[in-house]
Amino acid sequence: MSRINKNVVLALLTLASSAFLLFQLYYYKHYLSTKNGAGLSKSKGSRIGFDSTQWRAVKKFIMLTSNQNVPVFLIDPLILELINKNFEQVKNTSHGSTSQCKFFCVPRDFTAFALQYHLWKNEEGWFRIAENMGFQCLKIESKDPRLDGIDSLSGTEIPLHYICKLATHAIHLVVFHERSGNYLWHGHLRLKEHIDRKFVPFRKLQFGRYPGAFDRPELQQVTVDGLEVLIPKDPMHFVEEVPHSRFIECRYKEARAFFQQYLDDNTVEAVAFRKSAKELLQLAAKTLNKLGVPFWLSSGTCLGWYRQCNIIPYSKDVDLGIFIQDYKSDIILAFQDAGLPLKHKFGKVEDSLELSFQGKDDVKLDIFFFYEETDHMWNGGTQAKTGKKFKYLFPKFTLCWTEFVDMKVHVPCETLEYIEANYGKNQQGV
Repeated sequence: MSRINKNVVLALLTLASSAFLLFQLYYYKHYLSTKNGAGLSKSKGSRIGFDSTQWRAVKKFIMLTSNQNVPVFLIDPLILELINKNFEQVKNTSHGSTSQCKFFCVPRDFTAFALQYHLWKNEEGWFRIAENMGFQCLKIESKDPRLDGIDSLSGTEIPLHYICKLATHAIHLVVFHERSGNYLWHGHLRLKEHIDRKFVPFRKLQFGRYPGAFDRPELQQVTVDGLEVLIPKDPMHFVEEVPHSRFIECRYKEARAFFQQYLDDNTVEAVAFRKSAKELLQLAAKTLNKLGVPFWLSSGTCLGWYRQCNIIPYSKDVDLGIFIQDYKSDIILAFQDAGLPLKHKFGKVEDSLELSFQGKDDVKLDIFFFYEETDHMWNGGTQAKTGKKFKYLFPKFTLCWTEFVDMKVHVPCETLEYIEANYGKNQQGV
């Protein structure tokens, strides 16, 4: 019996000694090390994530663009959203004070930056320097659509996208070009035959699936994950623009063909009307933008853009479309305050609303409100003299940006179907 007791006591003593040893190790690791030695451990903890491939690629890219004076700013939607959520923290972070990589270290294949091409003074050489720094770079070019209306310059190529890869992470540099409507435009990323389709996962790119147009952003410099970068001053405004940025060009080639068949009207009256119509459209756009009401070119104004890239001189009015859900009760007052008195109001908000305002020089602004059904859209029309009502049906459509009379405006993306719903298959005589 005493022998058994001795074994039990020995086992208990061994367990107690082991427990005490484990406690000492735990205490040293979690308490003494943070007070005394452990400078190495603390230093390592303060650099969490900074060894990631993403951060190193972005750091090298920022060093490159800074040294070569390449005017870039961050446009990556994912990172801009994260910055916006932590904006006060980012705004108050100084260079070198960051303890953890929270933004550029988020796992992803690409980081997107925009290049302001009109501010770039030294294009030559940076490509070679990037490759000397370890980047593999790809340049995407295509013809400049701004020159399509000029026969002698049509076909001139400009850079649209650069993709620079470092290890497994790539920088997508989207080239933003100035357009005459005081906005920024980027082109379609279309791969030519000789380009390696496996260079990067192109399908995951967030920019370049189609041309895009953006308001010119005001920029500010911030420190993100220890790196100084320029970002839009209103990050979420830019992020919200991205899914609605699709841009379509006027059909310059078809417009030239149209004018070869039907001579353009360049009489004094036609020139004067186009000038007045352009001013009215600019005033209407300014008024609606101030109200936050999206609109698009409709009816004859849309036909003029599609068919001849200009205002139809004999149309005698400017036509706009607005979705009824975007109607605001102070829209009439806003136009009257802008110097455009109400001429006609037909229908009601819930049915066939149409507003007509009188511009100067007898040019009228007609606004048609569109209603959405399950499989189509429609707007109402009322004959001014008789009061007879009409209902015009349209296939469902989405909105794209375009450039018209030096303005960035919306048109239906499905333009031909929209115009055919209004004027039929043959619009040449309209």
